[in-house]
Amino acid sequence: METRRTKNGRLRSAVTALTLVVAPGIVVVGGAGDAVAATKISHATATSMFRDVGITWSSSGGCSNRNNATCTSFDQLNLTSAQGAQTLKRASGCGLNITGGTETGHASGTYSHWNGYKLDFGKATCLTNYIKNNFTYIGLRGDGAAQWQSGSGNVYADEGNHWDVTYYNCGGC
Repeated sequence: METRRTKNGRLRSAVTALTLVVAPGIVVVGGAGDAVAATKISHATATSMFRDVGITWSSSGGCSNRNNATCTSFDQLNLTSAQGAQTLKRASGCGLNITGGTETGHASGTYSHWNGYKLDFGKATCLTNYIKNNFTYIGLRGDGAAQWQSGSGNVYADEGNHWDVTYYNCGGC
């Protein structure tokens, strides 16, 4: 174990890795340094959370297998991503349909779909207007997608037929 001072001068112990199962379908994973622990949830937990606020989901394959790119899966989704979707639904009042989750077939990276940070939402006028009228335009992503950032720091990228959302947090839940 390593002990260091935080920015405010307090001593802090850092554990290099920690995995803790807190409830069926929920796993807390933490890492060394200043990384924030990500709570992973199951597909069933996510769908229950989405159903509770009226968010729908669909897949071109009509399935939820994480290892099938034509499915829409929420297995290993970060709890904050699911909460962020709930926050978006409540704040916007828009109908939301999730078309992409943690299934294979998306771009890789730390803040990726596979790692539980991203959800894709089907395009709808209400959602597009809400994002463009309430968030800050921050320019084009490397692939040319226009991006808007919420006040909490989550990023909404317009990928043409859907919104690709990166949830760094729950959006003020």
